[in-house]
Amino acid sequence: MFSSHGPSVRELAVQGLSSVERGYDLLAPKFDHTPFRTPDRMLDAVEETLAQVAGGFDAGLDVCCGTGAGIDMLRRLCRGRVTGVDLSAGMLAEAGRQYGADAERVDFVRADARALPAALADTYDLAVSFGAFGHFLPKERPALFSGIHAALREGGVFAFPIGAPLPLGSPVWWATTGFDAAMRVRNAVWRPPFVMYYRTFPLGPVRADLRAAGFTVETVPLAHFGHRPDGTPHWRLLLARRT
Repeated sequence: MFSSHGPSVRELAVQGLSSVERGYDLLAPKFDHTPFRTPDRMLDAVEETLAQVAGGFDAGLDVCCGTGAGIDMLRRLCRGRVTGVDLSAGMLAEAGRQYGADAERVDFVRADARALPAALADTYDLAVSFGAFGHFLPKERPALFSGIHAALREGGVFAFPIGAPLPLGSPVWWATTGFDAAMRVRNAVWRPPFVMYYRTFPLGPVRADLRAAGFTVETVPLAHFGHRPDGTPHWRLLLARRT
């Protein structure tokens, strides 16, 4: 499915009936051949925007790093060490195969992003995350954001892209709404749960939770993706700074 190197429908079904951790362990060897990997176009847009608006960084942290799509970006933006954190041992193994030769600068830590290890506290100047927030329920955001806040040094930045609300009734709106409904039914009747939703990370509540965790929050347009008919950007880069 997706490509000749991607997972089959059967493999995706098995993964979808597993836990989040086990599902990604199974998907890891073929993950980079699916649309689930963060596109290079998005990574390039975030890197360029961060370089323009947030200045230089020393150490960088990729939260829910997966197979390491954001690691090259962090290596270019940061002068010092870069760390990837993920719950899935399978995803970290794939990332390690790609970046193991750069062990002096890059390391990987297996951890739940809702409970980052205390050893990471006050260590990083920049934290990023791509495509992972659907795996966290709204009630879990405070723990997630508090842990990232603790991992940053004073003045450190937590940055991630966030899309504009989908037009009500558009094909994409129906697709994501239908997917979320199907996942809620799946999780109501099947264990272990697989938490993955598309419509649980709206800007307003996310901004409020970040501020409650101790961040100041601003957004800047990702101009690479254009604007909607009302003039608002399709994508923004959210910059949450520890102050």
